Amino acid sequence: MTTTLRRLTAALLPLLAAHAMAADSPRNARLDDQTQLPKAPARPAGKAYFQPPAEADIPNNAYGDLVRRGQDLFMNTRALAPEYVGNEMNCVNCHIDRGRKANSAPLWAAYTMYPAFRKKNNKVNTFVERMQGCFQFSMNGKAPAADSEVLAALTAYAYWMSGGVPIGKVQPGRGFDEPPPPRGGYDIARGQQVYEKQCALCHGDDGAGRKVGATSVFPPLWGKDSYNWGAGMHRINTAAGFIQHNMPLGRGETLSDQEAWDVAAYINAHERPQDPRLVNGDIDETRKRYHADDGVNLYGVVVGGQKLGQGVK
Repeated sequence: MTTTLRRLTAALLPLLAAHAMAADSPRNARLDDQTQLPKAPARPAGKAYFQPPAEADIPNNAYGDLVRRGQDLFMNTRALAPEYVGNEMNCVNCHIDRGRKANSAPLWAAYTMYPAFRKKNNKVNTFVERMQGCFQFSMNGKAPAADSEVLAALTAYAYWMSGGVPIGKVQPGRGFDEPPPPRGGYDIARGQQVYEKQCALCHGDDGAGRKVGATSVFPPLWGKDSYNWGAGMHRINTAAGFIQHNMPLGRGETLSDQEAWDVAAYINAHERPQDPRLVNGDIDETRKRYHADDGVNLYGVVVGGQKLGQGVK
């Protein structure tokens, strides 16, 4: 191991431990969730979020084996299901602490809310179809077949995680609870300053993430190995909510609404893989069909003299 790698590893280990445990632009687009379900209520004062069962409680039988397989896939998606993942992302990158953490789209708050209508594909989606979308967009890959071993295991893990959650009842902590848009809108240049101070240590000055050897330990935020232009995280409002609750890793809830919006805008003002729904090779048509009413986003918008949405490979 080189001296540089040793220093990087030493700097990242405390954050890895926390992970294991724990301007031309549209400004006033709608901010509601794509499923069009009621927004999750705020956590009542003095009341804890739902606590999923402990890993030690996974049963020692065939069902438990499938649950453990699902957890492994959730944590190491890129390594264990490479045929379906087209970037350097794992499920746990967006659903922190093995999918357990509130305000990080935890599995226990998601499983019981499906089937549900999603405007994104204009149909009622099963939980399996929702996961297929994650592979296609967030992981810039290929959706596993509905009856695949991969989705069977991930479904079992989510089912086990949600034991005790009422069916169809929105749970506090379900989503990212997006912060209200700041007065005067977001500022990309100001977001760069926040990024350099708060984010670059883990995600790199170039947004390419960090690796130890061949293993990605912190995900890319833009570029060819990040989520694509169809992923929910490309929406500035969605990213702002995730960032404010969960970032910097282990120090969530420390950025202001303004800082969260600014840095989310800076991140999403960079190129990333193309939206796989590209219409006839036309960015403007794709924006009109899929992005014009899809939260606050920069797909097809000119930033710094360049029209975003060209895609990178």
